[in-house]
Amino acid sequence: MTSPSSPESPWPVRTVARKVAEWIGRLGEVWVEGQVAQLSRRGAAATVFLTLRDPAADLSVPVTCHRDVADRPGLELTEGARVIVRARPDYYVARGSFSLRATEIRAVGLGELLARIERIRQLLAAEGLFDAVRKRPLPFAPAVLGVITGRESAAERDVLVTARRRWPAIRFAVHHCAVQGPTAAASVMEGLRRLDADPKVAVIVIARGGGSVEDLLPFSDEGLVRAIAACRTPVVTAVGHETDTTLVDHVADVRAATPTDAAHRVVPEIGEQRRLVDGLRARARALLSARLDQQERWLESTRSRPVLAEPQRLLGSRADEVVALRARAVRTLTHRVEGAERDLEHARARVAALSPAATLERGYAVVQRADGALVRDPAEVSAGELLAVRVAGGRLPVRVQPAGAGEDATP
Repeated sequence: MTSPSSPESPWPVRTVARKVAEWIGRLGEVWVEGQVAQLSRRGAAATVFLTLRDPAADLSVPVTCHRDVADRPGLELTEGARVIVRARPDYYVARGSFSLRATEIRAVGLGELLARIERIRQLLAAEGLFDAVRKRPLPFAPAVLGVITGRESAAERDVLVTARRRWPAIRFAVHHCAVQGPTAAASVMEGLRRLDADPKVAVIVIARGGGSVEDLLPFSDEGLVRAIAACRTPVVTAVGHETDTTLVDHVADVRAATPTDAAHRVVPEIGEQRRLVDGLRARARALLSARLDQQERWLESTRSRPVLAEPQRLLGSRADEVVALRARAVRTLTHRVEGAERDLEHARARVAALSPAATLERGYAVVQRADGALVRDPAEVSAGELLAVRVAGGRLPVRVQPAGAGEDATP
């Protein structure tokens, strides 16, 4: 028994390595699924070395097996193949390395691959990565088209030649990558990262020719699907033939049947656009001509109206009306003035008739005391009081005489 480690009594490296090997050894045999990333047969050696990669993660583990296990009849073990391995975990103490020692290798059948792809599809669909609301429209006539494809492949030639023929001014940003095998998904993701980071690239096309289900497996990789969903640039997929469907087709903004179809969808045809522009110009010219003709007819009809054709005629008739109105105004004003004068004369006559001066003219007199008060009764005055008498000709002073005084007494 080994005593517990402590700062005072630490374990040596060999002890730690041995304990790790013992713990891993207790795990026993396990079944592991993965993709063959590397395969090495060294001459006539009895041991075959391979690397098993996790398709959904950037993780791999070395595997060793006997040549009889790798060359079992019916098993075509190649790089990129999906396999199920029965192996025992092994920790090599001398180098401190971990590996799997395989005792049986089985190829994953087509049915199992399709079932696995369907499970991934349902998972991603449940997350909403395939929703139509996430699809972005493609820009019209992109200046720079990003293309992810195999080097000197037919898919590359179809996209570039077709796009350049349809729109000669287009430019390309091409990323060559592996489109088959264990590194294909990572290679395509690297191209997506580079092209999506380039602000000049308006659309990215992922193009690959046709192939078997196994050949197209990298384009159903979960990591690649998520990378396309995270792109800011619209992505068009053209993987395989029209009948081939991979998971990247569900998440892409546009799915093209073939690489040639992708070029047709992304790039407009210059001749068609010219015909469209010519048609719009002709339509605009016809509409403008019709509008001008309509306005000319309206202007001609307006100019032919009497008010514009012979404006002096209208002025002449209006002048007669003005003369008649002026005469009528003069007559009305004269009649009103004359009536006012008669009313004034009548008022003056009534005022004159009611005036005290008219009464005085008839021989009446007004007697006032010194303070201006009118004398209405002889009893109101006393003998010797000085009074003022107002007659029509003016005023004259009088003095009151006592009763019985002579008539010739002076006032």
